[in-house]
Amino acid sequence: MSFIKQLFFLLFLSLTLLSCKSSQVNLEGLTFEEKLETLFPNAEISSIEVKGHFTKSFQLILKEPLDHDDPKAGTFDHYIYLSHVDYNKPTILITEGYDARPRTYELSKIFKGNQVQVEYRFYGKSRSDSIPWDYLKNDQAIEDYHQLLLKLKNLYSGKWISTGISKGGENVLIYKSKYPNDIDVAVAYVAPLINSQEDIRTENHIRTVGSNACRKKIITFQREVLKNRDSILKEIHKYATSKKMSFTELSIEEALEYAVLEFPFSFWQWGADCDEIPIQDTSAKEQFEYINRIVGIGFYNDRSYNELLPSFYQHMIELGYYGFDVAPIKDLLQEVLQPTNLRFAPKNVDLTYEDNYIKKVRDFVEKKGDGILYIYGDYDPWGACAPIPKPNVDAIKMVLKGGSHKTRIRDFSKADQELIYRKLQNWLGQDVKLYPLRVE
Repeated sequence: MSFIKQLFFLLFLSLTLLSCKSSQVNLEGLTFEEKLETLFPNAEISSIEVKGHFTKSFQLILKEPLDHDDPKAGTFDHYIYLSHVDYNKPTILITEGYDARPRTYELSKIFKGNQVQVEYRFYGKSRSDSIPWDYLKNDQAIEDYHQLLLKLKNLYSGKWISTGISKGGENVLIYKSKYPNDIDVAVAYVAPLINSQEDIRTENHIRTVGSNACRKKIITFQREVLKNRDSILKEIHKYATSKKMSFTELSIEEALEYAVLEFPFSFWQWGADCDEIPIQDTSAKEQFEYINRIVGIGFYNDRSYNELLPSFYQHMIELGYYGFDVAPIKDLLQEVLQPTNLRFAPKNVDLTYEDNYIKKVRDFVEKKGDGILYIYGDYDPWGACAPIPKPNVDAIKMVLKGGSHKTRIRDFSKADQELIYRKLQNWLGQDVKLYPLRVE
């Protein structure tokens, strides 16, 4: 090797070693709070209420880079909730899909471990008055997790488990595909990997799930509500007044039709009961109260519309979403003649869909996604978009018969739970202790 080549090699090696050491911080002799302050010198750190098995809990407000590739782009306040019990216990990283509300997650109970709950950038308290849309991208959020993890691994020496629900579960899978070695085990609850802005698989699912009688009853109810629109609109007006809701982004008339279009999806997503659908000898008040319970007319009021803009932006540009089956009620629609979830995305923003983004994630987790536990309910339309791991992949997919989007490990039979626990134990090693959930 020439002298010049040797010089470049040694320079490269020294920079590599320096980079590796840069994430290692000496925390010896410090209190827990001092360790947090050392790891996050620019963060606001405050104690919060301690719940469950934890001994300490903190809120961290990080100065998170808007762009991890360009420090000059600025920062935003990023809210993290950390609950501690033991430095050597497993740590559960919760990749929220939306805002973060401190609570103890199922896996934290199963392992009685530490918990790090990360609010998604630009949601909840981590949202500024004006959203910089260019930085609301999944790869930036994944880098949020990665950089946070590099620091916290100075604190916690045990196994790391990532988990999230629905959109948060998607984050688990995206993170796994980008940084497969960051986490020891990933647990994705009811997480879809969607093919397009309007994935037809959800509509096909709704057309076949449950019984013929139930599906017919759903359509009958949809049609009855629209036939009775004048009376139901009066009920919505009364409800909106009582709840101080305003409907200027969408009119109440438009909100009603979107709620009717949404009804079949929400019905199966949340595991509603066919016997409770009011279609005969029921008043407009009863019909409104039922659709309001299943869909929620408040979903379309100005406050919710504004809160959900980041979500619909992400679905329309990278994550994909679902469409509406218009055929059963097309003749009764007056306001929403071409329904689309693009209606709920921000205006005057580029909404070009990146159709390869999720396909790459699916390709990785289905072919190389070892150490992933998937949890689904078979009635949930989002389950139609679930990954299908190849036979050679060391993953496990559990689908609860009759289950909905609310399906969790605790909902499975004792035998199925034992199967799940054995797999988790196998992945994490015998040194990790599990605390099985009680089966009611």
